[in-house]
Amino acid sequence: MDYKKIGERIQKERLGLGLTREKIAEILNLSANFIGQIERGEKKMSLATMVKISECLRVSIDYLIYGKDAEDENINDDELTNLIRKCSKLERSLILDIVKSIIPYIKK
Repeated sequence: MDYKKIGERIQKERLGLGLTREKIAEILNLSANFIGQIERGEKKMSLATMVKISECLRVSIDYLIYGKDAEDENINDDELTNLIRKCSKLERSLILDIVKSIIPYIKK
């Protein structure tokens, strides 16, 4: 596993959500120093910590490890997936309702 790349992805997603190291550390009950070490690829994390980070950042473990979701090969799917992941549960529900309502018109 490339821990440096994993750390870079974590940092990218954290910044994309507007979270400081201190804030994500507080949310995850970890130290900001440890988060920094993870982001720089200096420290390995446990699977439990990786799961907590992926849930907090709303990204998959596949994305953290490989840079993409296992099932997402199309770049447009990746872009859409990443945008939706950053939405709240309510926002995702609204997006789903919108997509369901326009699909019949797109398929014509």
